[in-house]
Amino acid sequence: MSAAETRRKGGNRKAVALIAAAAAHVSLALSLSAAWAGPGDDLSQARRIVAIGGSVTEIVYALKAGDRLVARDSTSTYPPEAQALPDAGYIRALNAEGVLAVTPDAILALEGSGPPEALDVLKQAGIPLAMVPESFTAEGILAKIDRVGAALGLSDAAAGLSAAVRSDLAAAMAEAAARETKPRVLFVLSLAGGRVLASGTDTAADGIIRMAGAINAVEAFSGYKQLTDEAIAGLKPDVILMMDRGGDHGAGADELFAHPALALTPAAASRRLVRMDGLYLLGFGPRTAAAVRDLAVALRQPGSTAQ
Repeated sequence: MSAAETRRKGGNRKAVALIAAAAAHVSLALSLSAAWAGPGDDLSQARRIVAIGGSVTEIVYALKAGDRLVARDSTSTYPPEAQALPDAGYIRALNAEGVLAVTPDAILALEGSGPPEALDVLKQAGIPLAMVPESFTAEGILAKIDRVGAALGLSDAAAGLSAAVRSDLAAAMAEAAARETKPRVLFVLSLAGGRVLASGTDTAADGIIRMAGAINAVEAFSGYKQLTDEAIAGLKPDVILMMDRGGDHGAGADELFAHPALALTPAAASRRLVRMDGLYLLGFGPRTAAAVRDLAVALRQPGSTAQ
C-alpha cells in the first residue's frame, strides 16, 4: 500500500469516527431536549449550551442564564464560575470531538470561532449554532448583548442590560475624553524573539485605546504586525500597553525597556508600562466601561499598573 493510500485511509477512518460520534451525539441530544426543534440560531429552548468567546460567556451570565451552559472555551475566564465548566479549547482552535463530548444541544459562538472544519463537523451533527458579531466599539458591545439575548429567548433581559451598559459606556468615554492629556499608546502583543508584535487599527487594542481617550501610536496598518526598530523609534509612544499574561505576552518592564528600539521612546524614559487582564481589557463585553475608566486613569498615572 502506498503512503498516500495509507494517509487517505487514515483520514477516512477519522472522518468515520467523527460522523459516528456526531450520530451518537444527535441521538443523545434529542433525548435530552426532546422539545427542541427550532431552526439554526434560535436557542431559546436549549439547556445544554457551549459558549465560545469570553465576552459571549460574560453576557450569558449577565443575563442570568449561566445555568444553561455546559462548557466554554479557554478565553471564557470570567465570571469565576465559568472556569468550573469544561474547557472546549481555544476559540480559534476548537476540537469538535471535545465539544460533542459534553452533549450540547446548542452552541453560542463569537464571530471568528473556528477552525471552519470543526464548525462543519458540529453543524453536520445537527447542533443549532448561533454566531455573535464582533466589533470593537461601544455599539458593537450592545449588538452582542442584543444578539445573545435574542438567541437565548431573553430579549427583555437583554434590553435592560443593553440600556445599562450603553449608559455606563457613554459616561466612561465622556470622562476619558474630558481628560487634558491624550497619551500616545503602543499596544505590544508579544516580544517573542526580541521582535515587537504591535497592534494597528481595526483591533480590540485600537478600540479600547480610543475609547479611553488616548491615541494609538500605530495607525499605518490594520491588524497586528511585527515592527522594525526604525518604525518603533518613529512612533514615539508615551506608554506601552500589554496584557497581564505569561510567556511572550508577559515581558517585564526591565526586559521591555532594554529593547534597543523601545529604549529610545518616551515610554522608556519615564518607564510607562500598563498591564491589564486580557479579557477585561480586550473582551468588549459588559465590563468594558469599567475597563475604559481603569485604562484612562492608568495611562495618565506614572508608573501605574492597572489590574
